[in-house]
Amino acid sequence: MKGRLEQAFAHARKKKRAAFIPYITAGDPTAGRTVVLARALERAGADILELGVPFTDPIADGPTNQRAAERALAHGTTLPSVLGIVRELRFSSTIPVVLFSYFNPVHAYGLARFAVDAAAAGVDGVLFTDVPVDEADAAWEALKRVGIELVPLVAPTSTRERVKAARKLAGSFVYFVARTGVTGTRASLEEGLEDQVRMVRKLTRRRVAVGFGVSTPEQVSRISQFADGVVVGSALVQRIGELGDIAELPGEVEALARNLALATRRR
Repeated sequence: MKGRLEQAFAHARKKKRAAFIPYITAGDPTAGRTVVLARALERAGADILELGVPFTDPIADGPTNQRAAERALAHGTTLPSVLGIVRELRFSSTIPVVLFSYFNPVHAYGLARFAVDAAAAGVDGVLFTDVPVDEADAAWEALKRVGIELVPLVAPTSTRERVKAARKLAGSFVYFVARTGVTGTRASLEEGLEDQVRMVRKLTRRRVAVGFGVSTPEQVSRISQFADGVVVGSALVQRIGELGDIAELPGEVEALARNLALATRRR
């Protein structure tokens, strides 16, 4: 039986669109609201949910996601509570969940223990922002034993050898960073992005989802013509930060996400 991630990409392809993968930070504005926001994103058309694990030193994140992590940590969000959010979500949703995390919280928790508990909670994939593919074997093996995919992260600066190494680790897809630097909204996309994505797909023989700096429906539409999935994070996280924990928050996030999801259609 195919896993939820595989099914999500296959379903999007059948509908002639790229998979829409929104990112939000777990625990922002609260743990309970994260579950509500996840359901709102699913209603808006999300195929896969990327859930950020807040960390005290998020070096790969721009100011927007850093502030979200700070808010989540201030509310007491920890790795165990993030797994609790996924468990709660599983009572009402089967949307695939990929945890976006730095390795330090997982190392402190215990890699083997984390893998078992994440699988029990209903996590489908894990992406480590600070573990290069040539150092990811231990994490890949621990996650594979419990049926969780490791999502390799490759960048425009990755060598061909490193991109090829991602093939062994990848399950349903690899995550391609649309530009060097940290997360955050950008007015334009990098030149040569389409060629880079095609090269990564050729070398890994896996689907490619593109993220980092993707924030508008126009950018989503452009990327959807050549990528298998599009990740949008900072635009959604910024809106959550602007509104805070108000009654209208889920509806506002759903409306924003729906416009992004509609843009994944292929021409």
